[in-house]
Amino acid sequence: MNRRSFIATLGGAALMSRSSWAASERRIERIGLELYTVRYALSKDFEGTLSRVAKIGYKEVEFAGYFDDLSKLNPAPKRTREILEGDGLLAPSSHVAYTAFSPENWPRVLEAAKILGHGYIVNPSIDRQLAKTLDGWKKAAETFNRAGEESLRSGIQLAYHNHVEEFQPIDGKLPYDVLLAESDPKLLKMEMDLGWAHHAGADPLKYFARYPGRFPLVHVKDFDKNGNMTDVGKGVIDWKAIFAKSDLAGIKHYFVEHDQPKSPFESIQISYEYLRDLRF
Repeated sequence: MNRRSFIATLGGAALMSRSSWAASERRIERIGLELYTVRYALSKDFEGTLSRVAKIGYKEVEFAGYFDDLSKLNPAPKRTREILEGDGLLAPSSHVAYTAFSPENWPRVLEAAKILGHGYIVNPSIDRQLAKTLDGWKKAAETFNRAGEESLRSGIQLAYHNHVEEFQPIDGKLPYDVLLAESDPKLLKMEMDLGWAHHAGADPLKYFARYPGRFPLVHVKDFDKNGNMTDVGKGVIDWKAIFAKSDLAGIKHYFVEHDQPKSPFESIQISYEYLRDLRF
């Protein structure tokens, strides 16, 4: 090997080394919180709770339907956005009830969402009767396609959030698979609740591979070896393996969530610190 070849080889090795190092040093740039975790505090002190969330280090929040719907938000949408901006927070998304998609409600919901600066509106549960049959899930997909087309015209992406039931078979098929197949991938994205998916025995990585780019939002929720919900990083979910595929999945927003924490602010502090330090 001559001198020129030797130097070129060293340079290539160094480049590969830097690339490998960079890949192993990826992290979540903006950690978010699903505000359902602090819902009781939020209902008592809206501004103070958001301020505490921001001081921990969270940069994004997702509203859990504002305890009713977007059109009845209190404080009003404009004032809510002012409060968020004052704390350096963004609200990329909110959950809304299935009833929000009715012709009389949807325009008002979209209007409020635009004021709040949402890029996404997420439905966390379809009508209970529809959820009992595969035909019901197909009808829900039709509703999502219609509402998603209208929301895109407003610059807002519609998404669906799972629990466990979507991974429980009906007539040999998983409702989650039916919803993915029957809905237009441009009109309906998915907010995968990684905790509930794990609890149901579903493999997020397989879904990421089958439907790349369709999961722009995720809920980061952990479970321990006994199947109990716990703070992120204290459970058994392999977050490094999941987030290593974030580009494939299309993940843009990561929202910490714990449904029933004993101490909500202590819980979100622990989860934040774990994700802050996580490299994948």
